[in-house]
Amino acid sequence: MKHVLAKAKWLLCVALFFVGSAHLQAQTSSTAPAFEVVVLGDSGGIQDGNLSAFLLRSLTEPNYVALDAGTLVNGINQSIKQGAFSELTIKEDKKWGKAGTILRQHVKGYLLSHAHLDHVNGMLVASPEDSKKSIYALASVNTMIGETYFNGKAWANFSDRGIPPLLNKYHVVDLLPGTSTPIADTELSVTAFSLSHPVESSAFVIEHGDDIFVYFGDTGPDIVEKQGKLDAIWTYLAKQVKHKNLRGMIIETSFENERPHNLLFGHLTPALLMGELGRFAGKIGGEQPLKGLNVVISHIKYSLAKNVDPRAKITKQLNEANDLGVNIIIPQQGQKFQF
Repeated sequence: MKHVLAKAKWLLCVALFFVGSAHLQAQTSSTAPAFEVVVLGDSGGIQDGNLSAFLLRSLTEPNYVALDAGTLVNGINQSIKQGAFSELTIKEDKKWGKAGTILRQHVKGYLLSHAHLDHVNGMLVASPEDSKKSIYALASVNTMIGETYFNGKAWANFSDRGIPPLLNKYHVVDLLPGTSTPIADTELSVTAFSLSHPVESSAFVIEHGDDIFVYFGDTGPDIVEKQGKLDAIWTYLAKQVKHKNLRGMIIETSFENERPHNLLFGHLTPALLMGELGRFAGKIGGEQPLKGLNVVISHIKYSLAKNVDPRAKITKQLNEANDLGVNIIIPQQGQKFQF
């Protein structure tokens, strides 16, 4: 009995070590990883300093693109503390330090899914000390960012478009839905798709050679939104996976299953996410075609309420509903993953 308890204790320690590790290789096969993701911000909602933002790069280069930028500098600092950039060759600029060097030299652009503040705040407040780079978004998203923030009132216009004076730090690039666009100063390309949300949101299919990674901004499910936007993405991806490697996706799950559909405000629950992934699997065909797919959960809403832990409940509901065999990953700020 003592031997069994000792072994169980050892296994628990090992599990806790990997959960807390800043560097996780999220793979289910012997295939070498192709992408690296650093979690700058994992949460949705009200906790400033930890809002939706990820860095992604191909492992063949040292340059990242930011997937949303709700939290930026604080996320980089937290990631440095956890060793997330330990494998990155950094020539630290004496003036800017390590965090400044990463932001200014290694983050080459922003893919912004939509204009809500919890997805762009980090970029806005970092802009005075950022370097020149491009903002990639659907046209409506870029227009809203210019009108709402880069207007000389809410914030100085650091872009090269819109209300003067233009500070010309950020080059604004309108993405055409369904059309591949190269991301400057990286080896990556991106194809954008529209998502259903109170303002237009976006999904980004990012490619490097034959490898694909997908990032979803905030999105409601098709059965609620009635616009078929996720169906269009699943159809596209189902065709792509026949000749390319889908390495993983980041997709939101903001609320628990108990949330009424009329109060989702363009977001997903565990049950709704699994329903959408099931429709994706159906388009691919075969038995468990998504088995082992890395699915990183973003935008879990933080709550100030006492004795409420949305992250724990959503994790439980996702695992209970996971009959597709996908690899569900609940990220934490500062972690690094390889896919």
